[in-house]
Amino acid sequence: MLMGAPVDPRLIVAHQQEVAAFRRGAEQLATPPQLLTIPYEDRTLPAYFFRPAGDDRAGTGRPTLILTNGYDGTAEELYLCSGAAALARGYNVLTFDGPGQGALMIDEGVVFRPDWENVVTPVLDAVLDLPGVDPERVALMGLSFGGYLAPPAATKEHRLAACISDCGPNDLFQATVSRLPGVFARQLPDGSPALLGLLDRVARLVMAKPTAGWALRRNLWVHGVDSPLAYFRMAPDYSLVGLESEITCPTFVCGTDTDDLSAGARTFFDALTCPHEFREFRTADGAGAHCEAGARTAFHQQVFGWLDDVLSLGEVG
Repeated sequence: MLMGAPVDPRLIVAHQQEVAAFRRGAEQLATPPQLLTIPYEDRTLPAYFFRPAGDDRAGTGRPTLILTNGYDGTAEELYLCSGAAALARGYNVLTFDGPGQGALMIDEGVVFRPDWENVVTPVLDAVLDLPGVDPERVALMGLSFGGYLAPPAATKEHRLAACISDCGPNDLFQATVSRLPGVFARQLPDGSPALLGLLDRVARLVMAKPTAGWALRRNLWVHGVDSPLAYFRMAPDYSLVGLESEITCPTFVCGTDTDDLSAGARTFFDALTCPHEFREFRTADGAGAHCEAGARTAFHQQVFGWLDDVLSLGEVG
């Protein structure tokens, strides 16, 4: 609820406490993670590299899963979302904060960028330099808004063996305007100045509400824009439409039956030309929330079964 500009000091303190608590806990793992600082343009990305319990880094390389987050996630949270499940199946796991996320956003104010391949490439370079990584079996998974970010990375980064898009929008503009009254939605991005001005004022009133306005306050902050109208006009930069044929690695796409953020997942899937798999998770199975939050294990069962087959792993590790 505190995400927004200017940065609330309580958010900074809460994030520092999250990182410190996670690292204290991670030190108790049978194989504690390796803390990395990955070179990225004029700064570094904080990352964790996890190996399965008892891994001594010897022998042949393991399959490795890179996890990328969404709007309000952190590298630490990714371990809990899917990292532990991947480790239990014999995968190495790398989690990181990119632009617009975690430490990079809260501590440094580095906002999102749509060309996520320019983020994933240095991350992948770092992964491939680590011992115990099979360079032919590195996959990328994005969840929530990361479910949008992972596919653009796969369009350019062809060293990836697989891509997984979990409940991401295929088009941020369409996902955004679908929540607006039609009279306003039809004017975006550059329609009636009077109606767009009214939309901006109404959205600002919503933003001022502590609970109802938190998501929009966060959205403006992580994209580095200063008004709702600027956010709506920026959103078309984040679209997978027309990029589908540039993804060549096997791709897993999913959504849920009650999640409007992933409503375009099937459209994205249908346009893919690479080997691809689609799953819709359902409320009847407890997995209908965004990113299958009520039954994450159902997602893991499906996605790791698929990924094991794609990487021809059989019994991993």
